[in-house]
Amino acid sequence: MGTNRKLTLCLLCLAASLGLGARAEGKGGLEREAFGRTKGGQAVEIYTLKNRRGAEARVMTYGATVVSLKVRDRADRFEDVVLGFDRLETYEADTHFIGPVIGRYANRIARGRFTLHGVEYRLAINNGENHLHGGLRGFDKVVWQARPLNVRGGRAVELTYVSADGEEGYPGTLSVRVTYTLTDADELRIDYAATSDRDTVVNLTNHSYFNLAGHGNGDILGHRLSINADRFTPTDAGSIPTGELRPVRGTPFDFTRETALGARIEQDEEQLRFGSGYDHNFVIRGRVGRLRPAARVAEPASGRVMEVWTTEPGMQLYTGNFLEGTADGKGGKPYRRRYGFCLETQHFPDSPNHPDFPSTLLRKGARFRSTTVYKFSRQ
Repeated sequence: MGTNRKLTLCLLCLAASLGLGARAEGKGGLEREAFGRTKGGQAVEIYTLKNRRGAEARVMTYGATVVSLKVRDRADRFEDVVLGFDRLETYEADTHFIGPVIGRYANRIARGRFTLHGVEYRLAINNGENHLHGGLRGFDKVVWQARPLNVRGGRAVELTYVSADGEEGYPGTLSVRVTYTLTDADELRIDYAATSDRDTVVNLTNHSYFNLAGHGNGDILGHRLSINADRFTPTDAGSIPTGELRPVRGTPFDFTRETALGARIEQDEEQLRFGSGYDHNFVIRGRVGRLRPAARVAEPASGRVMEVWTTEPGMQLYTGNFLEGTADGKGGKPYRRRYGFCLETQHFPDSPNHPDFPSTLLRKGARFRSTTVYKFSRQ
């Protein structure tokens, strides 16, 4: 055998061991490609994960963003079921958090202030009078480092970011790792981990917008949702929790039985008026820290089903109430009001200011861990 042939075979073996370049259905694979440069000149890449059943996820290093996710319908047709954009500059200009990891603190902190060990920390005010999704330049607006992982039963990419002490007003240098795994069971698994050199607060989530009929293919009001929650956290007019854990029974927030998202969304009810629809945190049943079911969504026309499992205490349901259709999505499709929904697994909003809520304190040297799984099937 010639030297060149031996070298080629060795390179192919290495690629196979990492899952790189194997694109044929039935084999799965992982590919990396350039996706341009930010306005600041940083190179951005996309990693494409493909499982043995043909499902595909694309993850970008800018914002650790899920750019696309293709899964089958009941007729074996693949469709991209998350909202996203074709160009990096559109992501840089985006104000709706289309697909990224959110941090340091997902959701809102009242008046951009919290006190830790007697010291008051002041954060950016970027949502009315409150702090939202990590501030003016949260984890969604930075470039992460990435590397492919060789995992059993799937394809994975690990993304890391180091948030400096004082970034966006938060204490401590925070080292964050997020791993996306597309399993051969048609699951998109997200594992979060973080450590800090000072006591700080942490609340991480992913902000993908889903439409199980396919991105840009109309609104999501016909999707049928059930949530594993008996209570939710009502808010004031600024979407800050009041501190109450209100029973869902007898309210438009009762998804203990499968209900269409649009069935009650237009009811004249205070909480729905505050959020212009659903934009609320649900208290997920079960032991915090244990992976357990949080929600199930079914889209009747396509037959696609998505289950959400999480170790987190809460989950935010957001029904895309403020999408304006002004920025073209992938393929030039406009994303209009309620063309996507989010199920953001999380700790509760404004937890640092609510001692009775599950704590978001991360102590120096301790490790934050969280897992969420989006599992896809057909009916």
